[in-house]
Amino acid sequence: MSNPNDGASAAKAILRARARALARPRHDGAVATESLELLEFRLAQESYALETRHVSEVVPLKDLTPVPCTPPFILGVVNVRGRITPVIDLKKFFDLPEQGLSDMHRVILVRNDDLEFGLLADAISGVRPLALDSLQASLPTLTGIRVDYLKGVTADRVVVLDLDRILADPKIIVHEEVENKHE
Repeated sequence: MSNPNDGASAAKAILRARARALARPRHDGAVATESLELLEFRLAQESYALETRHVSEVVPLKDLTPVPCTPPFILGVVNVRGRITPVIDLKKFFDLPEQGLSDMHRVILVRNDDLEFGLLADAISGVRPLALDSLQASLPTLTGIRVDYLKGVTADRVVVLDLDRILADPKIIVHEEVENKHE
């Protein structure tokens, strides 16, 4: 007669061996591809995306205050929990067709070490991962300033912007000195 405990201990030994085999690192030449996490949004019937590492949050567009003497692409400023944040209208910056503002617009708050501002979006599509090697070069329909800030284009024609270039561009910084007439 066989001992029932022998079968149970044999099954445990098999399961342990399988677990060890599954836990071993793969050495079959497979290389993990780098990926980006993207926030997709709409601008003038086109789809754009930014890396989420730059995005601090997305807020509804409300209480926008226009600021005089600024370039046309500076839409104004918003107060986000006590922080006065400039909002850039990428449609004006990229010379895209404009439509009026609505309650559906969102402000994507982006930042790097030195700078924080909001980007106006017509709508937010969502967040998704993307393999870095799947990004394609520019589309022939993308011209002008948009090409300067392009990281690539996805297979489904979402334009991935290079926010590092946008944040580093001196054109988005407004340095307006006001003369002091009382001197």
